[in-house]
Amino acid sequence: MALIPALWVVAIAIVAVQNATPVSLRLLMLQSIEIPFGVLLAFGAAGGMVVAALGLWLLGLSSGKRQPQR
Repeated sequence: MALIPALWVVAIAIVAVQNATPVSLRLLMLQSIEIPFGVLLAFGAAGGMVVAALGLWLLGLSSGKRQPQR
């Protein structure tokens, strides 16, 4: 199970090294500061993993199924 995040880290590291150009995000009329693309990609991947983990955790709690205790 730890192989998937490890592959993500390797992929992000490769992209970050090859593309260190600063980019800025635009949303409607707002614009972010310029940060390297690899950093932006890392934050996006980490945020996605956190949101997915929270979603799975909340769905597990709301299903009402509990594991039997041993």
